[in-house]
Amino acid sequence: MRAVVQRAGKSRVTVKGQVTGEIEKGFVVLLGVGKEDNEEDALYLARKIANLRIFEDSMGKMNLSINEIGGEILCVSQFTLYADTRKGNRPSFVDAALPDDARALYHVFTEFLRHEGLKVEEGVFKEDMKVELINDGPVTIIIDSRKTD
Repeated sequence: MRAVVQRAGKSRVTVKGQVTGEIEKGFVVLLGVGKEDNEEDALYLARKIANLRIFEDSMGKMNLSINEIGGEILCVSQFTLYADTRKGNRPSFVDAALPDDARALYHVFTEFLRHEGLKVEEGVFKEDMKVELINDGPVTIIIDSRKTD
């Protein structure tokens, strides 16, 4: 499972002109689900993101988690995070999970975030979404559940 975590000052996602999720300060999480992923991957990422200390403390150091600043999460599914561009110019998505499997793990992931005490807004799975974001910093972190230490 892969996540692109962007520290955001404000963000929203719209589908067909309708706002489906909106946050003030927090994270925008673009989430890709791979065909080998399972609930352990979802739990790992949710815990890692909930405890990621990338908000500034009173000394200006990135030392605070999203819970500590009262932040929110806007989570958007994005299968293109599993694009393989090594051959040719057209990406292959063979490593991405099938839609039904990805949808189930996406929802498991968002529920794990909620269990961490976070307010989570969402896009709409498998829809054409427009994501607006003010990237604060900018701070962007990539986390892959299969590349742990």
